[in-house]
Amino acid sequence: MRKSLAIILALFLASFQAPAQLLCPMPKARPLYSMSDTVSLYIIGDVMMHAKQLDHDCEYFLKYLAPHMQEATFCIANLEFPLGGEPYTGYPAFSTPDWYPEYIARCGTDVFLTANNHVLDKGTAGLERTIKVYDKLVDSLGIQYTGIGKEPLILRRRGLSIALVNFTYGTNMAPERLEPDVLRMRQSDVKVCIDKAKAQEADFIVALPHWGAEYVLTHGPTQEHWASWLAKQGCCAVVGAHPHVVQDTSHVAGIPVVYSMGNAVSNMSAINTRLELAVTLRFVQNHVTGEKVMLEPQLDWLWCTLPGMLTESYATIVIKEWATRRNEWLTPSDFDNMMATLQRVQEATGIGRD
Repeated sequence: MRKSLAIILALFLASFQAPAQLLCPMPKARPLYSMSDTVSLYIIGDVMMHAKQLDHDCEYFLKYLAPHMQEATFCIANLEFPLGGEPYTGYPAFSTPDWYPEYIARCGTDVFLTANNHVLDKGTAGLERTIKVYDKLVDSLGIQYTGIGKEPLILRRRGLSIALVNFTYGTNMAPERLEPDVLRMRQSDVKVCIDKAKAQEADFIVALPHWGAEYVLTHGPTQEHWASWLAKQGCCAVVGAHPHVVQDTSHVAGIPVVYSMGNAVSNMSAINTRLELAVTLRFVQNHVTGEKVMLEPQLDWLWCTLPGMLTESYATIVIKEWATRRNEWLTPSDFDNMMATLQRVQEATGIGRD
């Protein structure tokens, strides 16, 4: 008995003298801020409100896109309408209910783009009323908007600053000189906005033009000229809207250019108008080296379904998430239309055919 107790005591004392054996290796030390931070912009095209849309539940308009909008650091949408008050009207002179931009914001949009050809459809009074409604949403929901005046919008997050410069080729229903005015596609005016972004030491400048020929799948010489000029002014990317269809993409003077994203939400049914690109721009900062870079844009194909196709309302979807779910369509032939349109536009633009 004494011998057994002696052995147990010896083992107990040895446990304090022998080094402990780890079950897993100790991780190597690393600098406190060695990890890179990423800021992402999720950009969608023309969000519209045609007259027929007023008769349908908006809950589904962005329901399936909202998770992607909310996942990004900032979601940016082109709101192609004024808030002119009642009576509400669709094309050709829009006046949209005040609840619509609030719905768009609650789905995840952080920034409204206002420089487009329809923002003055209800004249200066309509623009002034639109600004008042947006200002209330700034206070209540924290949204931001840009495209009015010659000031860039600077987005700041995680040590990175990204300037947005939103401008339009023109407007439909009002004179060119207003106060306040939308930022118009004049190099002198756009340069003022870009220079202000530089003065505020923006790390990156993203140009968001409203331009191009409607319903044409390839960009024109004016767009290419402007893209080159924007690159020379220091912009890191160009993401365009207005043609209501997807246009080709390219690199111009070393920067990526998405000439047109197409429609995000609309009642349009003409050929190719229901297909869209969502563009994700990612900006990365390494806290050890101080390096700040923009990664290559990520493009996702979207499809705007009309009432009775997928749901009883309008609903924009990410195609890759629905590409094997034909049986869920209320009208399966619209699934076939979606896939045929995707193939046709890819062939015409070269996007996603590599």
